[in-house]
Amino acid sequence: MRGYLIQFVDIFSALLIFAIFVRVVFSWLRVNMFDNPLFRLIHESTEPILRLARRVTPRVGMLDFSPIVAFLAIDFIRIILMSILSSV
Repeated sequence: MRGYLIQFVDIFSALLIFAIFVRVVFSWLRVNMFDNPLFRLIHESTEPILRLARRVTPRVGMLDFSPIVAFLAIDFIRIILMSILSSV
């Protein structure tokens, strides 16, 4: 059972990081995400995390560093959860 939880945490965090990456790439390409249901799902699933990251990071001109903060936070939480689950 513990192995499944570890695998779930690993896959979930990887999917979340990938979704944020896709959102960043499409924001650079100026693609309207709300026309496509898949991109709308990506936007709605990543917005709460990026909103929290935006509170912590200041904007520097037109640069938004919140995805980088989100990547680091997700990976940090993943490492903590994996170590807790593997030690139980």
